Amino acid sequence: MHYINKLLSYLKKSPLSIERFNKILKENDTFFNDLELEKELLLSNGLPLYFSDDLVYLKSTITDIKEQTFCIVDIETNGPNVSKGQIIEIGAIKFKNNKIIEKYQSLVNVTQISPFIQEITGITPEMTHNAPNLKTVLEEFKIFLEDDIFVAHNISFDYKFISDSFKKYDLGELYNRKLCTIDLSKKIIDIERYGLKYLAQELNIDIEEHHRALNDAYVATVILEYCLNRLPKTIKNTEELISFSK
Repeated sequence: MHYINKLLSYLKKSPLSIERFNKILKENDTFFNDLELEKELLLSNGLPLYFSDDLVYLKSTITDIKEQTFCIVDIETNGPNVSKGQIIEIGAIKFKNNKIIEKYQSLVNVTQISPFIQEITGITPEMTHNAPNLKTVLEEFKIFLEDDIFVAHNISFDYKFISDSFKKYDLGELYNRKLCTIDLSKKIIDIERYGLKYLAQELNIDIEEHHRALNDAYVATVILEYCLNRLPKTIKNTEELISFSK
């Protein structure tokens, strides 16, 4: 789906006519030959498209930050990538207009967790025995995520690991717009180190257990809220926020 970046480069500047949108799809290597199926695939994979009056919009370019739903995500894994491990816990928080509106959390059934990971996370294989399998958790999470902005502290790890996991289980992949709270906090908060632990200390965020997915997602949510409330007034919509963070 190499045409996604090309499509985004156009949509970030202005909406496209449906005719132009379809032409881009026709000219590129799509998953489906049928354009309607391809559009449904884009939407199901989280690309925030909005169709209105023969125009196609990228939602993040027309959504005020106060009206945007952010999905702040953290995962714990038993390996560095999907070829050497898997997700063992997902925690996610939906956040909109300074309020937490929904949460998702699940352990994942797993037979092996290294002593090192057990020590860091406190998660043992025995704790996961009654948890659902990874495919079930991924299916649940994908429904929960919808096309919201995917937010994480160190976005490149969580986003790629989940997207690769989706692909491994034939669940599509991630096309959601994304925002990294490390990048954003560097623009707003003056501190020497931007790890989650250090930012939690700086902002006086009290968490008993670090390296548990929902707890770390909560810390990242507080960081996001802090930063959003201190943005330059010139930043109005979500796409401007994403650009500012980079």
